[in-house]
Amino acid sequence: MTRVIMHGSSGRMGKMIASIIEEREGVEIVAGVDVYDDGKSEFPVYKKIEECDVAADVVIDFSNAAAVDGLLDFCEAKKIPVVLCSTGLSPEQTQRVKESSKKVAILKSANMSLGINLLIKVLKEEANRLSKEGFDIEIVEKHHNQKLDAPSGTALALADAVNESLDEEFEYVYDRSQRREKRPKKEIGISAIRGGSIVGDHDVIFAGTDEVITFSHSAYSRAVFAKGAVAAAEFLNGKGPGFYTMADVIG
Repeated sequence: MTRVIMHGSSGRMGKMIASIIEEREGVEIVAGVDVYDDGKSEFPVYKKIEECDVAADVVIDFSNAAAVDGLLDFCEAKKIPVVLCSTGLSPEQTQRVKESSKKVAILKSANMSLGINLLIKVLKEEANRLSKEGFDIEIVEKHHNQKLDAPSGTALALADAVNESLDEEFEYVYDRSQRREKRPKKEIGISAIRGGSIVGDHDVIFAGTDEVITFSHSAYSRAVFAKGAVAAAEFLNGKGPGFYTMADVIG
């Protein structure tokens, strides 16, 4: 049994994870942490992580960057692994995460979807072969009109996966409106579309002579990220200190 503390239990993702765990054998939420508590949870909810004294195997974090430092203090002291899903971490916090991973197991990925991480694995294996055959590489990502950043972190993670297999020789290009020249071979174009309620679509396009190969992933609900976080928590249970990603979960 994997016993979970849900950090950010009253948020949209926290509630979604709770509903998924209710239907899943071998894992349970034993406590929640959130400043806001509607009193509807079937587990105790604490306002601060340091107030939680419930025995657990792993923390799933879907809170915010402001709460991450206290969370890391708690996990280090209790030696409890953490699936870290909060975004917007400062460079100092990112460095702190790396330092903390020397003391306790931490899993952090740009995207918690199992499908996206499988796609990253495939791209690392195939991008070099296609590039050598003269295929140009473009990435198009689509998200809802409330998303603040562009391109998405996932689009950049996909680009990094491609570029890693190409010995980091390619340049990322986000805007060609000021250029008037043929497309250089060693670039990866990244385009962002914002509109409506699109949860997240990512296309990695390899455009060759007379043929196009497209690797695509579409998220139809945020449940894919919640399911990935739960799978990550089960994977992290019992792991020793170290920095892990979803690539470790999918093997």
